[in-house]
Amino acid sequence: MRQTCERLALGLAFLAVASVAQAQTYTLTLSGANENPAVSSAGNGQSTITINAAAHTLRVQVTFSNLNSNTTASHIHCCVAPPGNAGVATTTPSFVGFPLGVTAGSMDQTYDMTQASTWNAAFVTANGGTTAGAEAALIAGMAAGQAYLNIHSTTSPGGEIRGFPTLGVPTLPGVMLGICALLLLAGSYVALRRRTLTV
Repeated sequence: MRQTCERLALGLAFLAVASVAQAQTYTLTLSGANENPAVSSAGNGQSTITINAAAHTLRVQVTFSNLNSNTTASHIHCCVAPPGNAGVATTTPSFVGFPLGVTAGSMDQTYDMTQASTWNAAFVTANGGTTAGAEAALIAGMAAGQAYLNIHSTTSPGGEIRGFPTLGVPTLPGVMLGICALLLLAGSYVALRRRTLTV
């Protein structure tokens, strides 16, 4: 029984470490100057995008203010080197849950990347015709800095503010989970070694 518990603890530790390793967090600073062509706007915003490849989730957090006019859409475009323009990767016309018809607001939504509803159909088609292909393309585009989050408005239908991703610093909860998982893994290893040596 003890050996079974030790193996279970070891397996859980491996899963926790793998989960932490699979999550990538990006930060984006949104401005009119990042648009192509640049837009004269006092609008600004911040976004955090967390992609967990193991869980197939895309978490989008965004806060924005001072837009010239009301929002009409927001989504992630991919894949092109800055400052180029690319097609929409995520759902169109806008993220589900994004505040429309406002000049300031925020959103915190998590999307399932295995669902077709998370993606623009054209992006899926261009990347092998599957949600897995779309997911892989977005992950690669984000890692290469070749994606951007855009907020569109009535006076700037092509986009009023946008931001390009930079790899963020791991959050404290993520770091703590990783440390706990490593400690659990080390403890399980020591317990298994002791058991092996005493047999």
